[in-house]
Amino acid sequence: MKSKTIVMAGIPAVNKSLFQAIAFNVGDPAALIRFLKAEGEERLLILRDIEMARAKASAAADTVHCPADFTPSSGLSGDRETATAQAVAECLARKGVQSVVSDRTLPLSFADEILKRNIEIEYDPELGVLDRRQKGPKEIEALREAQADTETAIRMACETIARATPDAAGVLHDKEGMLTSERVREMIDLHLLRMGYETTPSIVAGGTCGGDCHERGKGPLRTGEPVIIDIFPRNKNSLYVGDCTRCVVNGDIPPVIDAMHKAIVEAKAAATARTSAGVTGEQVHEATLEKIHAHGFASGLPGSDDPDDRIAMTHGTGHGVGLDVHEPPLLDFGGPVLLKGDALTIEPGLYAPAIGGLRIEDMVIVTDDGVESLNSLPEGLTWS
Repeated sequence: MKSKTIVMAGIPAVNKSLFQAIAFNVGDPAALIRFLKAEGEERLLILRDIEMARAKASAAADTVHCPADFTPSSGLSGDRETATAQAVAECLARKGVQSVVSDRTLPLSFADEILKRNIEIEYDPELGVLDRRQKGPKEIEALREAQADTETAIRMACETIARATPDAAGVLHDKEGMLTSERVREMIDLHLLRMGYETTPSIVAGGTCGGDCHERGKGPLRTGEPVIIDIFPRNKNSLYVGDCTRCVVNGDIPPVIDAMHKAIVEAKAAATARTSAGVTGEQVHEATLEKIHAHGFASGLPGSDDPDDRIAMTHGTGHGVGLDVHEPPLLDFGGPVLLKGDALTIEPGLYAPAIGGLRIEDMVIVTDDGVESLNSLPEGLTWS
């Protein structure tokens, strides 16, 4: 094997590629230097001195150092990130490294210090990306846990809306008062906080709010209107995320909503059946659109002349998921070849500004001959 030196750097609590590489979470700057040689790999980690003992016990590194271990002749900056970058450059220079390979997350502060030492930097667009895409058994179990917990919040929200009582104006109420998007979102947040999750602003989009696929939702929820519930929290312990969407209608389901629902259920089944290692993300998306079009619905963003009641799928079929809720690969036009271990969402949806929207989303793990689903919730619109 040709010798190669890889540098990854940043703050692991923010830079999830670095966190995945070192399996160690810290909120200060850190850097991993991987020396790849014919005889094997040496992994050297540089981070703040007070974190060294903890890192030596659990980080994926052979040796752990602090910036002071590689102080250049000019001294170290009082800024932690700059000092860590200076130490990386000094370490590389002492070891006679003339060029390094890095990923898309390398901070400019580190690149600048490395270049100052006349060390070349080669960009590898797949470095870190492929490692994060091909999930190992521990990562899959973390995703399974996050998805199962996310489903409890989905069920709670959908059942609350389904069991609510409409007033004379059709606005929903439970025993605590009026149900609004904001109040249901608060219920979701509290539910997940108690389970040990960092919450993000969940989507609770009722009626015409749901006509925009990423509208968070606002105002009162009403009977006879679809409500999109999309929840994507991060587990505070593992840092892996869940991502699941279901829809609910309180009361009678309008015929157009029923037709939309049947289309996306079939589209999701077709996309899931098409997904396996070796298939492209574009082929999965095409399987989705085939069903959407077969049911008479459109796809793509609306044009200036399209009516408000145009019903269309306006986004891709799904995306990668893991330490972030949106990761490579995309299930869309131009989507790459899928790999064994990819964690994906499959989430067809239909939207009309004048009517509202529907989306059903599950998480799957790509296998050699198909997928393993991490979901167990029903796909229907009635939850009472």
